Amino acid sequence: MINSGPVGVFDSGVGGLSVLAELRRALPHEDFLYLGDTAHVPIGARSDEEIRDLTDRAVAALHARGAKAVVVACNTASAFSLSHLRSRFDMPIIGLVPAVKPAVQATRSGTIGVLATPGTLRGTLLADVIQQFAVTAGVRVLQAVSRDLVPLVEAGLADSPQARAVLREVLTPLADAQADQLVLGCTHYPFLAGSIHAEFGDTFTLVDSSAAVARHTRDVLNRGGLLGPQHTAGTVTYLFTGDVDAARRVVATLTSPGVHNGQHLPAAAGPASGPAPAPLRIERVRT
Repeated sequence: MINSGPVGVFDSGVGGLSVLAELRRALPHEDFLYLGDTAHVPIGARSDEEIRDLTDRAVAALHARGAKAVVVACNTASAFSLSHLRSRFDMPIIGLVPAVKPAVQATRSGTIGVLATPGTLRGTLLADVIQQFAVTAGVRVLQAVSRDLVPLVEAGLADSPQARAVLREVLTPLADAQADQLVLGCTHYPFLAGSIHAEFGDTFTLVDSSAAVARHTRDVLNRGGLLGPQHTAGTVTYLFTGDVDAARRVVATLTSPGVHNGQHLPAAAGPASGPAPAPLRIERVRT
């Protein structure tokens, strides 16, 4: 069975582009609708009810545009909204789980760190996976939190002296405690990889869940008979609730060929040479 509808991807801002990059690697023939709720970012400091409401409105907007499934590419929104969304919408809803399990499996020092937002720390999802995978394995988990990092990524300053100063402040205690794995508990944080490496070298192995979420999404679509046509390259349409011009500049930077998770890596599809990429499809939406 073939379903030509797009896959929706939601985040509070541009952080979910790190997940979108992995989704496009795993599902190169699928069309995607990316919705960044930049009018309300960051959402981590908002109330539980407001987080659920904003997420519900965004997923409803993607559903109205024909999305056949939605990936909630935001750790905070996943922590507070998945059960509600799955009860309301008749399509697969895929969320994020902090990548504590692979970090626990990989640690050599017996200590791992989690870099998260206030909202993710406030929810129960992170605490549950720490209890399930780290506590039972006797692995110590140290948590670091900052309200400043998400706005810096949103402003296109992931690789900047300001970002490095914040990272130096919040991550030095983890480095001093011999943490060797760092779980990136927010989809904005993979774009800080370059700054983290600039400050801490190889102290931490950075771990995030985007590749695992992409594989899971591919499996869900396959099992549900929702895969799209396999003979054409997929497209992306970007939807933002806030300033489109500002979003366009940041998206252009974070999705430029060969740039992924803050590092220069091979592009997801095709060689670097060839025709110039098509202009970004970006629209302003209300949710």
